This record gives sequence, C-alpha cells and structure tokens, in this order.
Amino acid sequence: MEKVVITIARQYGSGGRTIGQMLAKELGIHYYDKELLKLASEESGIHERLFAGADEKLRNSPLLRITKKIYQGQLIPPASEGFTSTENLFNYQAKVIKELAEEESCIIIGRCGDYVLRDYDNVLSVFVHAPEDYCIEQARQKLSMPDKEIRKFILKTDKARAEYYKHYTGREWTDARNYDLCLDSSKLGMERCMDEIKAYMEVRFR
Repeated sequence: MEKVVITIARQYGSGGRTIGQMLAKELGIHYYDKELLKLASEESGIHERLFAGADEKLRNSPLLRITKKIYQGQLIPPASEGFTSTENLFNYQAKVIKELAEEESCIIIGRCGDYVLRDYDNVLSVFVHAPEDYCIEQARQKLSMPDKEIRKFILKTDKARAEYYKHYTGREWTDARNYDLCLDSSKLGMERCMDEIKAYMEVRFR
C-alpha cells in the first residue's frame, strides 16, 4: 500500500504528540496537528479563529456532556444558518482529514481522526497513554506550576478530550477497541513506541 495514515490520540503528558513528530521525521511524511485548523479554514472560507474558538466553546459547554452530534459526513452549505456551527466546523476538519488520507502518507494528531477514517484501509490508529505520575513528570517540563495544579490541568484536559470525542463519535475515548494499537509510553519510552508503530505498519501493510 502506497499511502499510510497514522492517527494518534493521546493522554496529556503521555508524549503522544512527540512520538508523532518523531515518527513523521523518521518516515519523511507530514505531521498534522493544529495545521488542520488552517487547512479547514482554507477549505471552507471560514476564518481560522472560529475553528480555534470552537474547541474552547465545546470545552466550556455543559451541554457537551449530555448531547451528541455524531459525525455523519454531511457539510452544511454557506447559505444555511448552521454554516459556522461547531458541528460544521468539525465537518470541515473531517473533510480535510479524509482528503489528506486519500492524497498522502501522514500523521494526524487528535481530532477524532481514528473515527473519521474508520472505513479507510490505509489507516493505523494509535492511542498513547501513561499512568498519572508519568504524565505529571512529563508535563512538569512544560508547565510552570505546582504538581497539584499540573494534576488538575491534566485531568481537565483529558476530560475535555474524552467529552469532545464522545460528542462527535458516540464512543468512549479510552476504549481500546477504538484503536489498532494502544501503547503505554511510561513502559516503552518514546523511541520504543515509535518502533512499535513502525513494526505494526510492517505487518499490517506488508
């Protein structure tokens, strides 16, 4: 198979983003994270600021926990009232993710990429996780705050990611059945996690 797309979902502090960056460099392919917002903005003509703000809007919405807008693939046309709704902004991000999967080998971070591309044969979905102590230790390198506050930040961030995922997929974010490969970065280290993904690719896409 010529094109392979790797989607990576990750707990905060597990190093999933770093693993994705390392793997992209190793394989010589593109890495997409927040770049997806810019591409979705260009695709839709909607200002990038609205895409960035949509995540924050959902994160602070009490309705997020009890409502679902499971992604079906339809785009709301520009003339419609819901054109700039959070659901349609997600739809455009998903459209970009699908286009990338059809055009090139790449790494997609977050954005429910595993669900959006669940019917694609050229996709390998990965979930990177780690125990709380390890995540706090890793986060300590980026966050200038006491460990107690870091723990709260991690819990809040992962809760938001889980709710975002369930809102658009109807699935549980940490359910191993959603992914091809689940890796504990605290046991393997980032280099070995990258090696495990490459080894899985060799077997899966031989």
